[in-house]
Amino acid sequence: MNPLAAGAIVFFTSGAVLVLEILALRLLAPYVGVTLQTYTATIASVLAGIAAGSWVGGYIADRVDPRRLLGPLLVAGGALSIAAVPVVRLLGAAGGERSVIGLTLAAFFTPAAVLSAVAPTMVKLQLRDLGTTGRVVGRLSALGTAGAITGSYGAGFILVEIASTATSILVTGGMLMAVGAVLWLWLRMNRLRVAVTVATIGFLGTNFGSALQSPCDVETPYHCATIMEDPTRGGGRLLMLDTLAHSYVDLDNPSHLEFPYSRAFADVVDSMTQEGPVRALHIGGGGFSFPRYLAATRPGTTSTVLELDPGLVKLSRERLGLSTGPALQVQTGDARVLIGAFAGTRNDIVVGDAFSGLAVPWHLTTVEFASAVRAALRPGGTYVLNLIDYPPFRFARAEIATLAKVFDHVAILAPPRLLAGERSGNIVLAASDSPIDPETVTRRVATRQGMERVLVGAAARQFANDSLPLTDARAPVDQWLARDRAA
Repeated sequence: MNPLAAGAIVFFTSGAVLVLEILALRLLAPYVGVTLQTYTATIASVLAGIAAGSWVGGYIADRVDPRRLLGPLLVAGGALSIAAVPVVRLLGAAGGERSVIGLTLAAFFTPAAVLSAVAPTMVKLQLRDLGTTGRVVGRLSALGTAGAITGSYGAGFILVEIASTATSILVTGGMLMAVGAVLWLWLRMNRLRVAVTVATIGFLGTNFGSALQSPCDVETPYHCATIMEDPTRGGGRLLMLDTLAHSYVDLDNPSHLEFPYSRAFADVVDSMTQEGPVRALHIGGGGFSFPRYLAATRPGTTSTVLELDPGLVKLSRERLGLSTGPALQVQTGDARVLIGAFAGTRNDIVVGDAFSGLAVPWHLTTVEFASAVRAALRPGGTYVLNLIDYPPFRFARAEIATLAKVFDHVAILAPPRLLAGERSGNIVLAASDSPIDPETVTRRVATRQGMERVLVGAAARQFANDSLPLTDARAPVDQWLARDRAA
């Protein structure tokens, strides 16, 4: 085989493996969320497949004519890549979140292994002289790495924007099968058998994959988003992002707050600010329910929302009635990067409601980020944030210690059973350099018949239990949540 063609095939198959790895994270998100564990399990499963395929592929290539292997390897690798879509959807819907490692191995180990067997097979086919072994192996290894880099960039920067995850995987698998079929025919195998085999596999794989409905209404660059209508409330809409019920919006009544944690937000804001309009900075947009609540209940309020996902902003405009303008502005990008520009802007409140799956992104939980939030507040302004945690509440306790490192006063709002360690759920934290009066907050909670208790001062410090603050150098949020959730 021509060295250019050999290099192109190794480049292509290596790139396809990395396309599959990047897209795997999005395919898995509706079932297991987007956590460090998801990333780790996916990367490890694909790397295990690469290692196994390289070793076994080289072993087989020494015993079987590589001309008989190349075509079938690409066809099989393409078919298995396509099969990853129904495998994830079937196992994920059946409770695959219980073992993210098992789910990633079931879906992605085998296609990665089969496609990674191409490189050693091609090395065997190209070697004609032991004196050129280093050059052949080095060239194909370099081209395989270049293909992997290209596949990573292509998937992350192009494919996720122009097509759905399932479509991208189906197209990648189809291209692998087409190239494999050409090789199979070119290397003088039975043409009729090849054509029938490839056509049958392609037909069955494509139709089976497309027959399984995607769990998403819309795939944004970062989320699998689903909007559900509330049958008990005409204008009610629930926004699901991956595995999390993220926001509830009443299209007819923007002052309605459905989730208890968002009502706790309102209690803190009302307790810590004067009546009338406020200036607010929001970390995370979601369905933009709280910025709209402030606009409806405090006319003249100005809100700026930092939202990572531009697709989510577009979805909220099109289907959740979001209207932006001078009073409600949106900046897209990572809040950790953007917040520095708000130093000295003298906001009355900063609202933290950003999630990646069930976790607040770790880099938004540290002393360094809290210091940037404090710089964006007016003197005596308030930072209020929502988090989800599980007993023994290692994350919540550490976050309280983190806020206490930066602000003079910290308060906790949570249901009694949660504070007693009997259940998991949302915990609202408030931090300010001004005193937080627990009686004022408690009265507002009682006015709406809420269940939250309010802890400040010594009670908040006791709940924190001498936990160490989170810093950019140490913030194992994902690991704590994964272990405590599984316990």
